[in-house]
Amino acid sequence: MLTTLKTAYTDTRAGDLAWALGREPLPALATLDLHLHGSTVQLRLLGASHQVLLEDDSGRCSETVACMPGSRSPLPLGISKRLGSWDYEFATRVETLSRGAFAGRAQELLALVADHPNGLAGTFPGDPHAFTALLVQRLGQQVCWRTWHAYPQEGRLVATRTRVAVHDRETALA
Repeated sequence: MLTTLKTAYTDTRAGDLAWALGREPLPALATLDLHLHGSTVQLRLLGASHQVLLEDDSGRCSETVACMPGSRSPLPLGISKRLGSWDYEFATRVETLSRGAFAGRAQELLALVADHPNGLAGTFPGDPHAFTALLVQRLGQQVCWRTWHAYPQEGRLVATRTRVAVHDRETALA
């Protein structure tokens, strides 16, 4: 699903993004509710980026990647944590692209997510290449999502990849 977000585009930077786990739902400009084989996932576009809410029999997980004033948790390159009965993995990659390459990559990503039944993308008014996009899927005992945050004024694209898997008790005891 592709939407135009009804908010003013603020001149934030890729370096302003912060990461947090466990936040309560923040006000969203667009949402997509999905049921993926026993898991409920809500993709949320915020004025300052994204939030993903995941819930199933194993518990609840809330991931927020956004420009959060006063946040003390910068965007990590990678992290692995145990969340109750889940193993949580998060990774970030920042691409710096020329103007032409950025426009092409933005169009490619928006087309990918807009046409996907488990995708949500929002463009910001004022620049067709300023967007946030999310794509989620369930693979066996894990739920995975990818996100892209575009900063055309810098030529930077921040991509994240998250995997939440049910912790295997037998493996942990071996």
